[in-house]
Amino acid sequence: MNAAPSIWRPPRLSMRWWPVFLRNLLVWRKLAIPSLIGNIAEPLIWLVAFGYGMGALVGQVEVDGVKVPYLLFLASGSICMSAMNAASFEGLYSAFSRMHVQKTWDGIMNAPVGLDDVLMAEMLWAGFKAIFTTSAILLVMLALQISHSPKLVVAWCVLVGIGITFSCIALIFNALAKGYDFFTYYFTLFITPMMFLSGIFFPLAQLPGFVRAISAWLPLTNAVALVRPLFMDQWPADWARHAAVLVVYTVAAYWIALALTRRRFRA
Repeated sequence: MNAAPSIWRPPRLSMRWWPVFLRNLLVWRKLAIPSLIGNIAEPLIWLVAFGYGMGALVGQVEVDGVKVPYLLFLASGSICMSAMNAASFEGLYSAFSRMHVQKTWDGIMNAPVGLDDVLMAEMLWAGFKAIFTTSAILLVMLALQISHSPKLVVAWCVLVGIGITFSCIALIFNALAKGYDFFTYYFTLFITPMMFLSGIFFPLAQLPGFVRAISAWLPLTNAVALVRPLFMDQWPADWARHAAVLVVYTVAAYWIALALTRRRFRA
């Protein structure tokens, strides 16, 4: 008897992910407007409440020796947080519904589409949802004249990558979940602490040294380090290291998510 193939074998890549992605797009299109409002309402509330409210008290903060308005400081960080949240919710709740509750994945795999293709489609779809959300928020920020930097085009491209990074991480927990309640651990123990340790609401210099050392390797910290200077019309310092950290997170998380998903469907 031949041994079962390893769950850690390399991904089997093909363009068969595209029909799965398109299927998600066609289903979501009916709910696009409510979905958009739901995804951008919370970050805009954060931006208005803290950016204008606390910003009036704080005034300016120092970033790498440069004084910037707190509103700009918050906006450049919160849009990374929005990409993270949008990708995470899609890679968790929506993907779990299709995989476990609705059994959509099982139906798709009755066609000549493999599990690797389905997971690739889910990863890219969650990334698409993240960039769709952040694009809308970015347009609002432009309308509010928070930043006029032409480097925002580069920031938009970086946000695409950020969405994909967090969609890969979310799919790990999707493969492990037995129910929706499991995702509470992910948000409580990972997402929420990272929001406050990644320099979104206040400069990292305010944190103790050992906390900064940990924070430097968090994916959201490196995402903010790439995006914030672009909002300030500057090029990020040490961008190669920040980009490399995000790439490592993306590749490792996707491979782990694929292996765990293969194990789940083998059981």
